[in-house]
Amino acid sequence: MLWQVLEGLSRDSAKRLRFVPGVVYADEGAACGQSPEDRAKTVAEAKLVLQSVGFPWHIVALEEVFSLPPSVLRCSAREPVGTEGAYKAAVDSFLQQQHALGEEQQSLPCPPRPPIRAGPPTAGQTEALSTLFSSVETLTAKEELLRTLRTHLILHVARTHGYSKGFSDERHGDVVVVRPMREHTLKEVAFYNRLFAVPSVFTPAVDTKAPEKASIHRLMEAFILRLQAQFPSTVSTVYRTSEKLVKAPRDGCAAGTPGPRCLLCMCVLDVDTADSATAFGAQTSSQLPQTQPPVAQAEAPTVSCCCTGMGGARHCCRTEEDPRARVIEQLCYGCRVNMKDLPSLDPLPPYILAEAQLRSQRAEAEQIQEYLLEDREDEDARPGES
Repeated sequence: MLWQVLEGLSRDSAKRLRFVPGVVYADEGAACGQSPEDRAKTVAEAKLVLQSVGFPWHIVALEEVFSLPPSVLRCSAREPVGTEGAYKAAVDSFLQQQHALGEEQQSLPCPPRPPIRAGPPTAGQTEALSTLFSSVETLTAKEELLRTLRTHLILHVARTHGYSKGFSDERHGDVVVVRPMREHTLKEVAFYNRLFAVPSVFTPAVDTKAPEKASIHRLMEAFILRLQAQFPSTVSTVYRTSEKLVKAPRDGCAAGTPGPRCLLCMCVLDVDTADSATAFGAQTSSQLPQTQPPVAQAEAPTVSCCCTGMGGARHCCRTEEDPRARVIEQLCYGCRVNMKDLPSLDPLPPYILAEAQLRSQRAEAEQIQEYLLEDREDEDARPGES
């Protein structure tokens, strides 16, 4: 993808790209069980490739998620889109600057970009990340957790350095994530790199050498590739069809009204019990324990529920709130299923737990808002005015 972007920015390109690219390389060696020596070797190889491209590059380690702020999980408002005249004026100004600096850029070599890389992760962060992924039971949950943490880290780097698009996923608001190579198979990418002598860096992933049925992603990939071998348009058809699937808004809810979002994937939190009975039954049965002692059932007092949490999840007023329940009720159905394979939420990065607590406190404040008395001192001080 870097080489295709580089060709698109060249003057010989028929449709020249008009943006300033930046590259973020996330070192995921700790999650994959790599040794420090192998990680250092891989980072050195990636650094050579990034230096040869000439784009601004950023190397970050996945352990840095343990130092992210809770604001990463908040959807920031996008900048308002300008008028058509302002857009044309901006394009004309850009073309004039490129024309004025064209000869100078051709005559002078491109200055080296200063490398932007944070300090190496601490041993405590590496151990915490290894503990987190070792506690996850299934490979599917590991892949989803790795993808979520990687997205949060790249999102933080993009916001810190002023990037607005991430090569269309608009769930984060100010940073749009686009995947231009999603329809390219690994075989096509391998042939492209072979024919055009593109330097590549091979790094092991979480699912490296895993069997076909080890995770849902591997099983789905194998199924789609078998269909693709017989019907070449299968991948593109699946993507085009999935893009057209949009959930209809409920009765009484505005179509453009933004609702609460999932704590991890930032999708709209749509787990209300007003959905189908199948979804409600799946969520309810997943919350029930496998075995319930009859003695505990007999001694348990009957208490009526009096509060409603986020997403329609009901919980009773209690002195000690379960931290796991507080986090689970702020997740979509897919993330709830993945969190089942994580026995304890303690290994999660602190920014996730802090944002979950903040959202719970905000929801409780909204619940008691209607019972608060308004301050009418100004009205009592001036009874004669209307």
